Amino acid sequence: MAAKKGKTVFVCQECGYESAKWMGKCICGAWNSFVEEKALPVETGPSGDVRRRTSEHGQPSKLKQVGVTDYARIDTGIGELNRVLGGGLVQGSLVLISGEPGIGKSTIIIQAAANIGTTGRTVLYVSGEESEEQIKMRADRVVGGIPDSLYVLAETNMENVEAVCEQLKPSFLIIDSIQTMYSSQLDSAPGSVSQVRACGNQLMKIGKTWNVPTFIVAHVTKSGDLAGPKTVEHLVDCVLNFTGERDHEFRILRAFKNRFGTTSEIGAFQMGPKGLEELTDISGTFLENREEKLEGSVATAIYEGSRPVMFEIQALVSPANVGFARRTSVGIDNTRLNMILAVLEKKAGLSLVNQDVYINVAGGMKPDGTSPDLAVALAIYSSYRGVAAYRRTLAIGEIGLTGELRAVQNTEKIWKEAARMGYEQVIMPLRNAEKLTEEAIKNPKCRIVGVKNLTDGIAAFGRK
Repeated sequence: MAAKKGKTVFVCQECGYESAKWMGKCICGAWNSFVEEKALPVETGPSGDVRRRTSEHGQPSKLKQVGVTDYARIDTGIGELNRVLGGGLVQGSLVLISGEPGIGKSTIIIQAAANIGTTGRTVLYVSGEESEEQIKMRADRVVGGIPDSLYVLAETNMENVEAVCEQLKPSFLIIDSIQTMYSSQLDSAPGSVSQVRACGNQLMKIGKTWNVPTFIVAHVTKSGDLAGPKTVEHLVDCVLNFTGERDHEFRILRAFKNRFGTTSEIGAFQMGPKGLEELTDISGTFLENREEKLEGSVATAIYEGSRPVMFEIQALVSPANVGFARRTSVGIDNTRLNMILAVLEKKAGLSLVNQDVYINVAGGMKPDGTSPDLAVALAIYSSYRGVAAYRRTLAIGEIGLTGELRAVQNTEKIWKEAARMGYEQVIMPLRNAEKLTEEAIKNPKCRIVGVKNLTDGIAAFGRK
């Protein structure tokens, strides 16, 4: 039912659910999360039904006859950012970028704004959190020379921002951040569900009407999820997320949603004194001890987008002194670790019930997927037995509950990267090894060892 103008509703701050009356517990499970807000009017048709957007004259169109728009892209001047976006900024697109405080969101945005401004395009940076002087100080630190076409506006009212955009006609718009913006058409406070939804709709109107690509900065909750209603995530064209450990200089930019490109690409950066620097050789950055053969250390890889990313799995197994044995992992899902430990005990004969097990992914990398399973198991075995591999080894493969190794994707490209990095052997599932080319199988510098199960993998790891 369409809400009438001026009608009061109660909105859940956690999930955005609307109710005509206040509820103690929302349907999402949150308690005391409802706030009173005024509903916006909804356009209705003559019969009272909600008016929906249709094609011309309200008639459907044949899909095969719909024209395809050639989306023009704007080069941000940052190769890794262009890679994640799918080749650059699409004109008229809305991009939402999130991350923990201090991770580098505002830094990469001011760098991209300066690069676009040097091409002669007008850029407007709207800040609701920082003053113009603070933005100028950051720009002086991370940008070599500030272009004349880069404008800054300290404003939180969306109607004023829209008026400035109509006057300035920017080629690139930045909103930092969406939680500080408000519309004077609503009485609720900035950052509320209704305000965030209304400001998002106004930004979409600005971007689509004037064909202006817009970057929207968003806060995150304690759990790492985007703050505010899910409506904003559905509204925008692209959702980017910055991750990384505060005590490490590495930063990973990943797309959770992208209407104009893939979501499998990642961008790698390194935080330096002059802002974020691109990392083209990610594997070389995460692998520091690849020339040494250390016990409890095994290299592995995952395939992100169009390139393999190699990193080191470190394990430490030591007798438990008091109480229950500890299971601690950094970068690897703890549930996955417990499953691998159970398979090692059942299928490989390792007695780990009274052993503390610590797992760490060196460099702060947090890999997705199951391809590092074999490397985790081999690192635990290496630390428990106190042995190291006779060859510089890289291991990939998913471990099943019966101890078998399941195939993973893009193994030949991972093998080529391992050979380039100087590794002497790659242990992988037998099904993957059988599908590799003859050139890879007969390569004398980096041999391929196909194994059927975890027991064979352990034997290959310790074989001369």
